[in-house]
Amino acid sequence: MSEVGAAARPRHNRLVWIGGVMTASLVLAAVTAPWLAPYDPLAAVADSFGDPFPPQAAHWLGTDELGRDVLSRLLYGARLSLLVAAVATGITLVIGVGVGVAAGFAGGWIDTLLMRSTDVVLAFPALLLSIALAALMDPGLTALFVVIGLVSWTTVARTVRAEVLSLRERDFIAAVRSLGANPFHIVARHVLPNVWPTILIMAALSTSQVILLDAGLSYLGFGVPVPNPSWGRMISDSESLYRAAPWLMIFPGLAIVYAVIAFNFLGYGLLARSETTASDH
Repeated sequence: MSEVGAAARPRHNRLVWIGGVMTASLVLAAVTAPWLAPYDPLAAVADSFGDPFPPQAAHWLGTDELGRDVLSRLLYGARLSLLVAAVATGITLVIGVGVGVAAGFAGGWIDTLLMRSTDVVLAFPALLLSIALAALMDPGLTALFVVIGLVSWTTVARTVRAEVLSLRERDFIAAVRSLGANPFHIVARHVLPNVWPTILIMAALSTSQVILLDAGLSYLGFGVPVPNPSWGRMISDSESLYRAAPWLMIFPGLAIVYAVIAFNFLGYGLLARSETTASDH
């Protein structure tokens, strides 16, 4: 083991552990929201119409302008945010891995066509492209899944393509080809298993981007339909009360930051571990 690899190992191990614990706590909070939430997130449980209650014993994170408990809405918002993140990231990976593997393994005009198409999508800011696509579809969770998945796959595609370009020149791929294996067999049995660690890293990093994009779309009114609690929508709804009731923006904002940091720590920790392992060999 190299000295650089030995020095880097504690750092990436810490990142993986911290990110893993933060992600696990987020998932646990979302899964157990029906039991953890003290109130119905959609019901007015306090007499605070137009005058939100600050954090207090009965409502740990206060109430909003409609008398709804903020903590309950945050917990149920985590369920929706993670659902959107999981499904949209799945769509992102399917498209990105498919395009990346096809471009990297086939090469030639197929590679050129797919990568130029990827560049076209990259030319548009993700949020603006998401808004344009969302405006063309009926509002709802399904539309949100599709929209985010269609604009988030480009980085995955380019990263996977680079990995496949390196793999296809390896001796073991040449040996399998010489035995007469068809391309689909080579990709399924020899390319994808070797690209799998990169796919896991991109899944974690893409999830953090998806959460941010979901929050941005919800803030602008293109996300989860009301009255379902969404972190981005909670910030948008409390915008006019940011002076009188700043906690209405602070708590969902902190939830978004926590989720993004959790998946980024996990993703970059896995990336550092992968690079360290490669340097050791």
